[in-house]
Amino acid sequence: MNIKNDLTEGNIGSKIISFTLPLLFGNFFQQAYNVVDSIVVGRFIGKEALAAVGANFPIIFLMVALIMGIALGISIIISQYFGAKQKEKIRIAVDTAYIVLIISALSITVIGLIFGKYILILIKTPAEIFPSALIYLKIIFIGMIFTFGYNGISALLRGIGDSRTPTLLLVVATIINIILDLLFVIYFKMGIKGVAIATVISQAFSFIMGIIIAINKNLPIAPRIKNISFSFDILVKSVQLGIPTGVQQILVSLGFMALTRIVNEFGTNAIAAFTAAGRIDTFASMPIMSFGMAITTFVAQNMGANRIDRVKEGVKKTFIYSASISVFLGFLIIIFSKYLLLIFTKDLEVQKIGQDYIKIVASFYLFFSIMFTFNGALRGAGDTLVPMFNTLISLWIMRVPLSYLLSRKFGTVGIWWGIPIAWFFGAILAYFYYRKGNWEKKKIVENT
Repeated sequence: MNIKNDLTEGNIGSKIISFTLPLLFGNFFQQAYNVVDSIVVGRFIGKEALAAVGANFPIIFLMVALIMGIALGISIIISQYFGAKQKEKIRIAVDTAYIVLIISALSITVIGLIFGKYILILIKTPAEIFPSALIYLKIIFIGMIFTFGYNGISALLRGIGDSRTPTLLLVVATIINIILDLLFVIYFKMGIKGVAIATVISQAFSFIMGIIIAINKNLPIAPRIKNISFSFDILVKSVQLGIPTGVQQILVSLGFMALTRIVNEFGTNAIAAFTAAGRIDTFASMPIMSFGMAITTFVAQNMGANRIDRVKEGVKKTFIYSASISVFLGFLIIIFSKYLLLIFTKDLEVQKIGQDYIKIVASFYLFFSIMFTFNGALRGAGDTLVPMFNTLISLWIMRVPLSYLLSRKFGTVGIWWGIPIAWFFGAILAYFYYRKGNWEKKKIVENT
């Protein structure tokens, strides 16, 4: 075992921060993918194309959510095996993960190409952006095998405590994506088609490079041709862990789609503002999400090693770090919201709507950090059902209905208010369930 990636020993605070920083850096470049697309599209093609890219996000997210939930499930199992120092079980879990990812990626590609058009219709995509949205969607689905491949190998790497290699892959791939975006859109005049092709090529590169690195370093997550093992037991465990997380991601995606449908009723300006402000919001919330990802792996490894005391201290420190930075960043982007939106669009009406979004949502990042930290800890412990139900309640019982009802009276401002209200209830549910301590009995692997 690589002691550098072992989170069961050493100073807790420094281990969490050293694991989180590459995740944060990687998430930054992951979002740079999306933001560069939005900037190039918004500034060099137009707000209609920007709205078309934004309309597709929840659909693509929906298609990958379930299988990536299973990948996370396998990642949690691998983390616990890693903490328990069970090398052969790690190898079997990795083989099982690759088999499931390949079959699922091909299936999702076919489903996406067949039903993508009808989903765009279902969410009431405006007629003026529909053709562009459909072109973008089809190209992204054609390259879905690379999306699954990259996300899968990244999950496996994080499972063994390596958050640096996925970051390296993203940095290089993002640079390629930026160059290709500018080349295809500005020089070759390919429009939104060029942006989609650039994204697929970049993800293909990051996936292939990840495989090469894993093989060259002889990592336990490297794919192998001979002596491949498939464990139905591990698949069942990963499904038990991953399905709730996958369903949670689907609920989030469907929530985005429902929210997008509500926004779509207010026209192209509202969609463009939602897309641009949403990109800024995503960047600001990256530290929170990165700490949430880090605590999942930290808790999983230490559960495998029977270090409950270390788990609790790690969760406490992670919450302090995440909450502090969430308040600071929320304050920062509210102050500079006008200038940040100017990066995406020169349209004054789009900027005004976007500023409303940022001022309302960013004021309540603290609740978001509470929800993410404790949900992440529960996942690492193997208690993935609770975060799923938390999402169901906060998103579908609170956010979507409230956004719809408030939008009837207050317009787009009402939509935005539904978001922090949902975070508040999600934070309360996650925190109090964690305090109950039931997660301590959810350990997956047995020590030998």
